[in-house]
Amino acid sequence: MATIRISVPATSANLGPGFDSLGLAIGLYNTIELSKTASGLTLEIHGEGADTTPKDDTNLIVKAAFSVFKQVDYHPPGLHFVINNAIPVASGLGSSAAVLVGGMVAANILLNEPLAAGDLMALAVKAEGHPDNICPALLGGLVVSNYVDDHLIYRRLPVVPMKVVVALPAIQGHHTKEMRARLPSHVPLKDAAANIGRAIMVAQALSEGDYDLLADAMKDRLHEPYRRAAIPGFEQAAEAALDAGAKAITLSGSGPALIAFTPSHHKQIGESMGHAFQAATGKEAHIWILPVDTQGTVVYRGQQHPITHHQDGL
Repeated sequence: MATIRISVPATSANLGPGFDSLGLAIGLYNTIELSKTASGLTLEIHGEGADTTPKDDTNLIVKAAFSVFKQVDYHPPGLHFVINNAIPVASGLGSSAAVLVGGMVAANILLNEPLAAGDLMALAVKAEGHPDNICPALLGGLVVSNYVDDHLIYRRLPVVPMKVVVALPAIQGHHTKEMRARLPSHVPLKDAAANIGRAIMVAQALSEGDYDLLADAMKDRLHEPYRRAAIPGFEQAAEAALDAGAKAITLSGSGPALIAFTPSHHKQIGESMGHAFQAATGKEAHIWILPVDTQGTVVYRGQQHPITHHQDGL
């Protein structure tokens, strides 16, 4: 049986005011290879989390694959995974979404695609608990998603080609559930109304490359003010990015990564954010300059078409 190869991008959710609704795929990738074997389960894990990720059936990617097998009552005799992780865990860059999507898509392809794309989407969102990372990880680009009466709705929106700067401080990552616990159960009506309008304008600004509009629109009142305190150096890094030429900056997901939008001066902005985080934490931050990903999850069959994604760092 030929090896199934999958590439899944990192994602940045919320994008300021688009809480739990907006997500953007960016050019940092996990890759997964899956093949059938005669018996047993083996995993090779490289890159981020290689030393701490379980190499048995408790691994999230294995659980994701078996959730697909369960849907069609399939029991594989044996499986071999080779996983290369470039997306840091608990970083605000959609690592769990990438793992879930990668495992499910690989399993579905291995079985000659018994599940439709919409079924895979729903299965992955159910496992993740929210759609804002899952949808862009699968589809690529900018995606808006939400629920109406327990029914998932989503649309891929246009976005101009652009690069973003991502800064990840070297601090203990906080899981999404922990960061969500910081949020209030009720918010003022004026804050909710402000976010609704701004989220629409964020989508419009990204579709047009209007960085001036993005500078005003990407200001959040629902989640970011409550999460900043958990990220040492947040204020200093955000201010440094703006001073260096960034037009807009916000938390990526629930953090601790920050994402900055700008038409130019990417390297200077990244260096400034890195210096600010190092001064605040005493440790070197990880900085990337990444394109917006427009392909989403990509499947490679056999040995053809090697995965050659390009990633810029500082």
